[in-house]
Amino acid sequence: MKQKIKAFTLMEVLIVVAVIGVIAAIAIPSYTRYAERTKRGDAMTALLSAVNSVERYKASNNFSYVGADTAGIIPTQVPVDGGTPYYTIALSNVTATTYTITATPINSMAGKKTLGINQNGSKTWGADNCWPESGDSC
Repeated sequence: MKQKIKAFTLMEVLIVVAVIGVIAAIAIPSYTRYAERTKRGDAMTALLSAVNSVERYKASNNFSYVGADTAGIIPTQVPVDGGTPYYTIALSNVTATTYTITATPINSMAGKKTLGINQNGSKTWGADNCWPESGDSC
């Protein structure tokens, strides 16, 4: 008497592989966009925190921004708590009444748009005069 061997057929295995491939083709790009939006959100938060630090510096130094760029009052990278950075933060164009803070994408975010904010609260994202509220557009 022969025993019947229970197993998957080649067709069943190929169908499962195809379904997994379709799911991966949809999920991976979606996850990548989500990760980029999250990292950009971290940079936006770090810039707003840096603005607060620069304004506190101004209030403590005769209402002038001069010297804020060398005082070490803002973080230099995002994430601010260490780890592999994906943005660098810089304070520039510092005068008594003006400054600009920029977050330049590096490493995993290289090639993405730079974020910026100035003393008036004017925000930029690349060439756009805005910050993306959600998603990839202003």
